[in-house]
Amino acid sequence: MELDRYIPRHSPAHRADARLKILLAVAAVLGIALLPVGAFVAYAIVWVVLIGASALARLGPFRLVRGSWVVLPFVLVAVPLLFTRPGEALITVDLGPIALTVTDAGLRDTLSIVAKSWLSVQAALLLAYTTPFADLVDALRALRIPTVIVSIISFMYRYLAVLTDEAGRMSRARASRSAEAPHGRSGGSLMWRAKVTGSMVGSLFIRSYERSERIYAAMLARGFSGTFQSTQLPRPDHRSLTWFAVALAAIVLFVVAVNLWALR
Repeated sequence: MELDRYIPRHSPAHRADARLKILLAVAAVLGIALLPVGAFVAYAIVWVVLIGASALARLGPFRLVRGSWVVLPFVLVAVPLLFTRPGEALITVDLGPIALTVTDAGLRDTLSIVAKSWLSVQAALLLAYTTPFADLVDALRALRIPTVIVSIISFMYRYLAVLTDEAGRMSRARASRSAEAPHGRSGGSLMWRAKVTGSMVGSLFIRSYERSERIYAAMLARGFSGTFQSTQLPRPDHRSLTWFAVALAAIVLFVVAVNLWALR
């Protein structure tokens, strides 16, 4: 299991300081969130800028689009807004005794949430595609993010793949001990299968807990003091700081301009 989404390329985005890229990504996500509801022209402009940044980073114009569809299942929570926002009725769906009416305000709010989430994920993916995971962790530490959070992220990256492999071995062991009927469905009922799966999850939790205790004891024996040691990152050069200031100012001015335009 590979968690690092870094794609090696020779581009200014890849060579930029990881600390500045993290700050710009956070500013971009915050700026997207602060855009007015229903400002679809502004959303389109942001999307074009992200596509252009992806192309300049030599990732291809549509790599961000292909990777960002993972957000769609999570924005389904906004679907009830279609029927609960008061406004002009557009469509009425009859579901037996229940009639659901889609309003113009509900449709606008739902599409705005989906668009903002989709764009935010693309901004985060651009950061992940152009920065190695180790550099991201070092940059978070240099930005004075709490040590506990940085350590949790580091451990997650190192051991989530180990837990995935452990779960895969348990699944293969179960499959090797299960008979398959030549005709028809093998195994027990759905409740039986759920019980077996629950037992596997519990066993995986116990194994993970025991392994974490062994790993932590081994780390303490080797002098672990609660933080990972890393080299001191050099200060960003003046050129990088200049481009960072220009990009940050562009984000702020764009968000302010769009909000002022929406108030007219």
